[in-house]
Amino acid sequence: MFEQQSENLQLHVKQLASVAQQKSEPSAWFEVLYAEAKGETAKIPWAKLTSHPYLQDWLTNHQPFAFGQKALVIGCGLGDDAEALGHLGFEVTAFDISPTAIAWCQKRFPNSAVNYVVADLFAVPAQWHLGFDFVFECRNIQALPLNVRYAAISSVASFVAPDGTLLMITRVRDTEAEPSGPPWPLSDSELEQFESLGLEQVEQLVFLESEQTDIKQVRIEYQRHNS
Repeated sequence: MFEQQSENLQLHVKQLASVAQQKSEPSAWFEVLYAEAKGETAKIPWAKLTSHPYLQDWLTNHQPFAFGQKALVIGCGLGDDAEALGHLGFEVTAFDISPTAIAWCQKRFPNSAVNYVVADLFAVPAQWHLGFDFVFECRNIQALPLNVRYAAISSVASFVAPDGTLLMITRVRDTEAEPSGPPWPLSDSELEQFESLGLEQVEQLVFLESEQTDIKQVRIEYQRHNS
């Protein structure tokens, strides 16, 4: 029964994304999904109500961090990753294109020091340019079609300050051919775009999405050198 519900949800997400693409608003479907959920986390397929285990693993193995470093969480969803960074002393900004998601975060964490804001990856505030010591991107780019991919990658890379770090978790594909989606896993040439934008890959960890699937994901650490 649970598997049937999961399949139905995945199909619904694909339908929402297809409609958004047809309207040339590729990220508009996120708000539709969050609004439809009416506070039920089971209707948000990526909502685990805990920080991503591969983010937590990276943070555990890279402490201590300088107190007050600025962090940005892209497409923050229900806020668990942002809260994990806040608990380590980062000054966290977390954004999502969905006003419903941001309101949900603020309701879940009413006393949080995280600055939750509504923002569009394709129209971000100018002051965010090179503005963050640590940037976390988890599976947002893969949720956007290939015709806006370079713009999405450019925007993500632009947040990273000199000597700053981008930590990215995403599905990957072994071919340059366009996949069916969402999600649309990233190819090698798409990952290389980060390096063309001034970021150097420091570490890459390959893992499977779950024990039940052979879907390949990567966690990549990039750094922008101060040159």
